[in-house]
Amino acid sequence: MSYVKYGIRPEFVERVKLKLKNPAVKERIKLLVNGLTKYDLADRVKVRKLVRSAASILQEKLTDAQEEQLVQFVLGQKIDPNNTFHLIKLWGMFR
Repeated sequence: MSYVKYGIRPEFVERVKLKLKNPAVKERIKLLVNGLTKYDLADRVKVRKLVRSAASILQEKLTDAQEEQLVQFVLGQKIDPNNTFHLIKLWGMFR
């Protein structure tokens, strides 16, 4: 649960995971992240835009502090969406 180190609350993560079980919401999120590269996920401006868009899709109201925590988390993970190991690591964090 390395997201806790970034100040992201486990209750928030559980609420989002529950919302992502809805197939319509899950599909909209998939469309949002389709085609992302590791360079997109290393760009603070693009990550902030993705966080805002995802929050909108999930109907989550984020404070500026929560938004910054999520952006810091994504940047800190150095995610490469084309690297299977990175994706398995993320999946393990949130299952």
